[in-house]
Amino acid sequence: MGRRRAGGNQLPDLSGLEGGDEFDRGFGVTVVVLAAGGDVEQDAINNHLQVVKRVLNLAYRERGWLEQPLGDKLKKKSPKNERHVYLSTQELGELLQAIPDRNAVEKKVIALAALTGLRQGELLSLDASNVHGGRILLRPDQTKSGKARVVPVPEDARPWLEDLPFATTYPRLRWAWEKAREAVGRKDLRFHDLHHSYASMLAQAGESMTTVRDLLGHSSLIVTSRYAHMFDAGLDDIATRLPSLNAAICDQNATKH
Repeated sequence: MGRRRAGGNQLPDLSGLEGGDEFDRGFGVTVVVLAAGGDVEQDAINNHLQVVKRVLNLAYRERGWLEQPLGDKLKKKSPKNERHVYLSTQELGELLQAIPDRNAVEKKVIALAALTGLRQGELLSLDASNVHGGRILLRPDQTKSGKARVVPVPEDARPWLEDLPFATTYPRLRWAWEKAREAVGRKDLRFHDLHHSYASMLAQAGESMTTVRDLLGHSSLIVTSRYAHMFDAGLDDIATRLPSLNAAICDQNATKH
């Protein structure tokens, strides 16, 4: 069988090495995407760059194929088509009410996505070992960043975690989501918008940007800075909580006169 090619370039043949097929798949699919150039949206390019980052980090940390963690050197550009939709509490309620009772499990998963910021894959990977005293503890192999994460769960939502893993599948969850957004006249909604809505609710609750970073599982505050505008509302409140030194200044002026 001949060597695969993408964009006129030969791809490395690592099939003879342990784990080589995994590396070959990850690298190969990304070269195909990047070779398409301007026909691919930045979001798609970033998704495949993330594959390369993971493969390179795997090659360094677990396989010992690389002498340096090259995956950490890859930088992703902010997509020009980046969109953020933040659903209000009322909009979230309407969306959940549009899900029929026969899809009770899917309704719980969608509600938890809004109340915890967990991604679809993270939610469907949960089992009983992830629940600790009203918190969800995600293992590194369950998160997008590859790092463990702890997320608090509102008290009234904790009973939803008693029967894990969730008795649903990606297709069933997708079907329930699409039917709900259609019912409320919001076909533009994406499941990941629940992740952004969680960030919005945290900001409105007065949480700091570092807290939002940790709860969303962002690698740095640079990633979280996309939500920076939501923290502006609390700036004036900070000023009102600072001590007043006006009296001391007035006393000083009075002494001089």
